[in-house]
Amino acid sequence: MELIHTFMNVVAQPIMLTSLLLFLPPFYFFKLFYSSLASFFPEDMTHKVVLITGASSGIGEYLAYEYAKRGAFLVLVARRERSLHEVAERARELGSPDVVVVPADVAKHDECRIFVDVAITNFGRLDHLVNNAGIESLCLFEEVNDITNFRAMMDVNFWGSVYPTHFAIPHLKKTGGRIVGITSIAGYNFIPRMSFYSASKGALLNFYETIRVELGREVGVTIVVPGVIESEMSKGKVFSREGRMKVDQDLRDVVLSTVPVERTEDCAKAIVKGACRGAWYVIEPPWFISLYFFRVFMPEIVGWSMRLLYMTLPGVPAATSALTKKLLDLSALKDLLYPSSIQSPEIKAG
Repeated sequence: MELIHTFMNVVAQPIMLTSLLLFLPPFYFFKLFYSSLASFFPEDMTHKVVLITGASSGIGEYLAYEYAKRGAFLVLVARRERSLHEVAERARELGSPDVVVVPADVAKHDECRIFVDVAITNFGRLDHLVNNAGIESLCLFEEVNDITNFRAMMDVNFWGSVYPTHFAIPHLKKTGGRIVGITSIAGYNFIPRMSFYSASKGALLNFYETIRVELGREVGVTIVVPGVIESEMSKGKVFSREGRMKVDQDLRDVVLSTVPVERTEDCAKAIVKGACRGAWYVIEPPWFISLYFFRVFMPEIVGWSMRLLYMTLPGVPAATSALTKKLLDLSALKDLLYPSSIQSPEIKAG
């Protein structure tokens, strides 16, 4: 057995590199051809049923509008009922034949079962399940006093997608439907102050990858990997080290720094377009895929760079002393890189 492992240690990497060089070009040519072909024959969403969690604001809200424009019936889920009704009214104006609002908490198992049942009761079918609900945390791991507070992060970001998926799969199999899972580029990369958030999204990425293999052709799975998108998170609404939601724009600036923020409408259009084309992945904006390649091929360089940029100077505890924050303040690029909507701490009520 030891000889086998010794042999594999010697030959596995050269074989892998050779295989990549030989097969990657034709594989990506095939992917480009298939993607181009699929763009001519997208799924027709007219009178199909789409259930969206986290639909009261941000990406979820604009996904509702994009599906509405395509004539889909909608089931909108979030905790803020008033905001949901506002989104529902706008979705009807944009072309949805009917919209059902379900106030619910995705972190609660029974409530997830109920809103999937509501979709079936009202429309008799389910075609797309869009797991979008999520919260973000920004704090250093060692700053946390009560680690148990962060169970809520996993409850919303991971279990809040697993529960609806579990209840929806039998119905999606009947329609040959699709799961659209919103994850994050943070699930691939190690960004200081995002340990809990990155862990929850990394778990979700691997969950979707695995069930895609298990489900095969019965149910499609589109994994969405957003970069930095205009949302309540990018406005600075985060789960703090004290275990509660708050708005902290200074800490937001530390993490976002000079990274350009994409408009929510543009992100939602790309997601729905990709899902209707049957895409396995939607990375939006697409240039963020370069971060993944750096993480795979040069993890040491990425780790060193992240520490240099995001961690504070020795003896200076304030997060705003991080180089990322100083770069943003010195460059005066905030007005160019951040949409005006996220420069105000005002968060959508409901």
